[in-house]
Amino acid sequence: MSPDVDLTAALPGPHPLRNGFLRLDQRAFEAVASRTWPGADPLLPRLSRGANHGVLWFAVGAALAASRTPRARRAAARGLASLGLASLTINTLGKRSVRRPRPVLDPVPLVRQLKRQPITTSFPSGHAASAAAFATGVALESPAWGAAVAPVAAAVALSRVYTGVHFPSDVLAGAALGAGAAFAVRGLVPTRSQHTPPARPRAEVPALPGGEGLVMVANVGSGTSDRVRALCDALPDAEVVECEPGDVRAELEKAAGHARALGVCGGDGTVNAAAEIALRHGLPLAVLPGGTLNHFAYDLGVEDVRDLCGALERGEGVRVDVGRFASGGRRGVFLNTFSLGVYPELVNERERWSPRIGGWPAGVLAAVRVLRADRHPLEAEVRGRRRPLWMLFAGNGTYHRRGLASGRRLDLADGQLDVRVVHGGRRPALRLLSAALAGPLTRSPAHAAVQVPRLRLSGVAPGTLMAYDGELTETEGDLTLEKLPEALTVYRPLPGGGLFS
Repeated sequence: MSPDVDLTAALPGPHPLRNGFLRLDQRAFEAVASRTWPGADPLLPRLSRGANHGVLWFAVGAALAASRTPRARRAAARGLASLGLASLTINTLGKRSVRRPRPVLDPVPLVRQLKRQPITTSFPSGHAASAAAFATGVALESPAWGAAVAPVAAAVALSRVYTGVHFPSDVLAGAALGAGAAFAVRGLVPTRSQHTPPARPRAEVPALPGGEGLVMVANVGSGTSDRVRALCDALPDAEVVECEPGDVRAELEKAAGHARALGVCGGDGTVNAAAEIALRHGLPLAVLPGGTLNHFAYDLGVEDVRDLCGALERGEGVRVDVGRFASGGRRGVFLNTFSLGVYPELVNERERWSPRIGGWPAGVLAAVRVLRADRHPLEAEVRGRRRPLWMLFAGNGTYHRRGLASGRRLDLADGQLDVRVVHGGRRPALRLLSAALAGPLTRSPAHAAVQVPRLRLSGVAPGTLMAYDGELTETEGDLTLEKLPEALTVYRPLPGGGLFS
């Protein structure tokens, strides 16, 4: 059968509903072909060709990622992942299940027709599926970016009928499959909005119109200049202090002496120092993420300048838990995680190599060196039982994982330490990998997990490396970890006022 055959004429008799639908589809196709669309002739065919093999969407995804905002980067990644699943489904199942010929091109003006006609079957439209998958994936992560992408996706879908290569039902079916692929990806990797931390317990914090009373200390070593400029534009009355990493703590102490709210822009280590000073001075903390990972700010629900500025001007805040450790005379707090064993050694190796080869290569090299080294596990008595450990991890709040997504905290005021232990034994790499893949509350001969408000470890050798929020120090003997429930007040946008409206 030739691709340019009238399908309604090719099908024999006794299917009146199907034939009626196909005749309606043919009439809709002819109506689009016969209508004059101002400005469409030079645009839609080019747009249709540009979407071949997903090139258009890869370009849009790259543009989103180049915006350097976390929400845009996640939207680009989700859109491209959705497009990949949609294309796989269309090419392996859709095109082979319904072998529908392409429309007859007679009603389509020559100026609209593509120079190279597709040779695959007509149902469903792969271009429409890819467009819908990308746009829906972007919108699920960022409705604002989704609204910007949607008209382009709709134009690509329309172009397939306009240029005569698809019937309208092909396009509608492809779009439905594409949107379904985006929701399937969301089932595997939930969007950040699906596990937004609860806006509680709410705290009384001063509203700072224009940023008056805010002193923001920014660690320039974290590459924060763009965000600091955006903050100054949004809050012209705020006092901003930019300093080198070695001066951060001293500048925070100075700021705490006269600020109504203490602000900090940097990575998790910088935020840790600010939290300790804010706790001591009884000040609310305003966190603007400016590092690489920004675990605390993102789990809190503050991703960019807009989020933080809205909360500051409206006076919106919550109380969150703080973790505290004590070992001999050495004490400190942690907002994210505390660990002993392999991980602090990995951080130590990474810090040695990162100035020479860069952060991510240094992390990979550090992991290889630490896991291949001939070493003995540390010894400690945990909850009355002494045993060898490859690693002890304690999270400030319970870390959850849905589908294939990495762990996040859904509640920063749950009163619990999320303690995970990888027991000593042979093949530490396999034990660590199995612990990383396991759920948050698992027990096995290799690892265990428990949630407690306080933990004491005895028999830890003095000088053992420990890491807290990415910072390194050494133990001075027995170690105690505990929660300080709702100890820190932080600014964050609340429902009905900004990010969560």
